Amino acid sequence: MSFQVGDAATRSKTITDEDIRAFAELTGDRNPVHLDDEYAAGTRFGRRIAHGMLAASLISATLANELPGRGTVYLSQSLRFVAPVLPGDTVTARVEVKKVRGDKPILTLETVCTNQRGEKLLEGEAVVMLTAV
Repeated sequence: MSFQVGDAATRSKTITDEDIRAFAELTGDRNPVHLDDEYAAGTRFGRRIAHGMLAASLISATLANELPGRGTVYLSQSLRFVAPVLPGDTVTARVEVKKVRGDKPILTLETVCTNQRGEKLLEGEAVVMLTAV
């Protein structure tokens, strides 16, 4: 399969309390800003927020399932967290091809996650390798 600069794909998921608690259990990240309403109420956010990496994991799912798709292997991912992800937010990950290497099966993609209001939550760049399928 060939890819061109500008090719893009998206994937969306509503982040639930169950997702946040499962992510905390899976990763061991039990920061109270994610899990404790009383603690989080006293933070600058005024309420609990989801793990930023939970939202970022939607980028991985988009790469693996949408574009480039099956067999994609991460080489690198940069991230900049712009705004908090709140429980109940519908996060949309968007990946867009920015560079196609001519000498190797490697793509560079812009990666962005937004919420249901179109607000940017995180942004970055992924470099992936395509494997033979």
